[in-house]
Amino acid sequence: MEITTGLFAHMVLQRRAAGTATVQVEGTTAATGEVRVTVCRQGRVCAGLRAVRVGRASAGVFTARWSGLPTGGPYAVELQVVDAAGQPLDAVIVADVLVGDVWIAAGQSNMQGCGHLNQPLQPVPAVRAFYMDDHWDIARDPIHNLWEAIDPVHALLCGGANHPRPPANWGTCPAVAFAHRLHAETGVPQGVLACAHGGTSMTQWDPAAAAEQGNRCLYGALLRRLRKNGGRVAGMIWYQGCSDANPDAAPHYSARTAALIAALRRDTGNARLPVVLVQISRVVGWPADTAAPWNSVQEQQRRLPETVRHLAVVPAIDLPLDDAIHISEAGQVRLGHRLAVAMRGLVGGPRAARPPIGIAAARVVADSFGRAVVEVSFSNVVGRLVSGACRPAGFSLEGAPVGALFDVALDGARALLRTGVPSAQAHGWQVCYGHGLDPSSNLTDEADRSLPVFGPLPVDAPR
Repeated sequence: MEITTGLFAHMVLQRRAAGTATVQVEGTTAATGEVRVTVCRQGRVCAGLRAVRVGRASAGVFTARWSGLPTGGPYAVELQVVDAAGQPLDAVIVADVLVGDVWIAAGQSNMQGCGHLNQPLQPVPAVRAFYMDDHWDIARDPIHNLWEAIDPVHALLCGGANHPRPPANWGTCPAVAFAHRLHAETGVPQGVLACAHGGTSMTQWDPAAAAEQGNRCLYGALLRRLRKNGGRVAGMIWYQGCSDANPDAAPHYSARTAALIAALRRDTGNARLPVVLVQISRVVGWPADTAAPWNSVQEQQRRLPETVRHLAVVPAIDLPLDDAIHISEAGQVRLGHRLAVAMRGLVGGPRAARPPIGIAAARVVADSFGRAVVEVSFSNVVGRLVSGACRPAGFSLEGAPVGALFDVALDGARALLRTGVPSAQAHGWQVCYGHGLDPSSNLTDEADRSLPVFGPLPVDAPR
């Protein structure tokens, strides 16, 4: 017997709401007869899972389906084809299977992982990855081993050749830290389906292409990997947008991202599938005329949860880089933790986290000298806003005189932008945070969650 979909050594099976997995397996066999399953844990047969009839084998193929495998493991699963007298004709044993939560990690290079490996995270046996060569193993960066990828789209995107193998000290992505954090907080096994490819645009992730091209397009490759592992996941983390930060693509970013999420929810059969998206960070050395579309993509990402439900957006503007555009290893670990917290907020439950920081209001007030202070209030702040050992940086005022903003003070969940302009003259101002291509932006809350890039946001007139 050879299994082709649904069950593999070292995999994580997606659990259902009741905390158990439903396993659906397909494969090939030369035998004909009844398919039975026996499941063991620590050498003991699991209750109700000894030689249970679960399917049928004939004409060279077999199918099997059963429910009730509890969260946890590891399990050893034996499938047998037996004849009418119950005598075994063929068998296969799948070892080290876990039941927990499985996540898709997709997008472009900052999800693929380009951070330098200086101090890799120590492997956690209950955190696994489905690598791009279609094998499950304990998750270790780099999990996006594109140079061994099965799906032909990855070679096609490299001009028809295999993706070049990177240096040994390269390849940190946020997905491993994300899964580590979730496992630490829940005790539930975690699995990641590695699906990202650097330098790719939303048109290359178009779900409509999958029907014609199959795994020769990026969404088709994602879908094949999803279906190979049973078709169900707990959610998706997504980092993409840099390749769409241009005048032609930027205006379509929201619509294309919403279409991708809708397709994934359709194909997983889960209309509420939670998705956490990273707001693109910063870039060094790009032409100045690319700043407007770059900031447009960031603002569209920030506002997508207004129209796409069960979506959260995590900022990354304050994280360090290892080159002109790629987040460093330390930054990727912090980003992975932020993604995990945001996902816990979407999934809910008794230990649900707060959503990412949002903007509550922006208004002009007068200080004791009658000068305009732009007061920006934020929601979902854990503790208070902080800027480390440095003075707060990242804010700018459009419509105000050049040099008007001379200081930023932090007060709980508020930022107070102090100016030298009389408050009566503060009309038509707009506030921004993190604008431009390479801003210095350093504000977080006490849970290390960054302010989002936003703006231009109109400021209420003075009262």
